[in-house]
Amino acid sequence: MKLAFSTLGVPGLPLPDVLRLATEHGYHGVELRAHPEEPVHPRLTPAERADVAAGFEAAGVEVLGLAGYSRVAAPGDDEPVLAEIRALLDLARDLGAPSVRVFPGGAPEQGPEEADATAARRLGTAAEYAADLGVRILLETHDSHRTAADAMRILGLVGHRQVGALWDVMHTWLGGEQPVESFAALSPHLGYVQVKDIASADDTAPLPLGAGVLPLADCVEVLSRHGWDGWLCWEYEKRWYADAAPLPALLSAGRAHLTRLLGESA
Repeated sequence: MKLAFSTLGVPGLPLPDVLRLATEHGYHGVELRAHPEEPVHPRLTPAERADVAAGFEAAGVEVLGLAGYSRVAAPGDDEPVLAEIRALLDLARDLGAPSVRVFPGGAPEQGPEEADATAARRLGTAAEYAADLGVRILLETHDSHRTAADAMRILGLVGHRQVGALWDVMHTWLGGEQPVESFAALSPHLGYVQVKDIASADDTAPLPLGAGVLPLADCVEVLSRHGWDGWLCWEYEKRWYADAAPLPALLSAGRAHLTRLLGESA
């Protein structure tokens, strides 16, 4: 498996510094938070996009994916959501990123069937555009659809190879799923896996990997046992927790922890 970290852990950091952190600490890739607060977002000009792609190529670091914020199950008109996804897909194509992340984002006033159908309709439409660009759309286990079983209700309706899953291990755990259950559901569709650690279900502030309660060893074990050879991406949510320790000082220990888990599972 290859190791990456998300720029959510180093909000606003210039890309040369992000790439330096990746190379110095032994990470193979970076998940880019695609937001106007960050150096990379859909408003970049063609020249700026070319510069970003060239910087990653020169550093020998891969763009694992673009973390967008489209909410595919949210109430409202389809077109604004589809336009947002298309813009993210265009950016991914230009940067050489293989995938983009979207959220479910269903609302309490929707019933599950309405939310599932809305998300599946939008994803099915966006999938055709994604196929033309050679980029995959990954639905994260998150918010209204935090478990793998929840996400599969949508993915089962879509049934398109350009639409897959992003497994956020915190959300499936908070939803009461065991890693073996989450992997069994998501494995045919799995794009990559977001790892992290927290103190408890009531305290989700980010901790160094291995310092909290999330079943990371079980997740790595089930992935290894089934021969899955994709990405593990450390999503350290510093952007939302100002008091959390800075990520750069934790990167080497985090890589060592994941490498140890991979060795124990080999």
